[in-house]
Amino acid sequence: MTDTKSWSQLLPVDRLLWTLDLVQREGAHLLYSWRSLFSGDLDPDLNWVKALEEHPEEAVRLEAFVSRFGRMQDTMADKLIPRWLDALAESPGSQIENLNRAERLQVIESTEEWLMARKLRNRLVHEYMRNARDFAEALQQARSQSLMLIDSYNRLRADIIKRLAINEDRLPKPL
Repeated sequence: MTDTKSWSQLLPVDRLLWTLDLVQREGAHLLYSWRSLFSGDLDPDLNWVKALEEHPEEAVRLEAFVSRFGRMQDTMADKLIPRWLDALAESPGSQIENLNRAERLQVIESTEEWLMARKLRNRLVHEYMRNARDFAEALQQARSQSLMLIDSYNRLRADIIKRLAINEDRLPKPL
């Protein structure tokens, strides 16, 4: 955002690009956390979840992943997709209406999958430390749902280039 213009004075495309940049940064952090949890020798299964109390450093890694998963999903659903629709000169609606429109325009794979990711975010926050089995299951689901978020960012970025004819040099890099 420029110093000379307030947020309300920015064009819809400028607000979209600002938000796309924010989501790209969130996605890069999510990918870092994803790799630290799901790559290499580590497999966060039920036994790993049960052992978190004895390994606070692992709990910190887990908290970062859960937080970044929720943050990216929230920013995309609550800000990026509505701003993308606004830049397309469409009126954003409710979250489900926006997701349905994004699915029809092939920016997201599935509205249903997005809604599942939303519920999963809540499960990750509320099941943590309460039910190790449910949390381990939710964590494995978040493993694939994170990649869905990254894919959605990349699809939306490509759509901006195609549909809004914005030069790729103006956009943050793909994830």
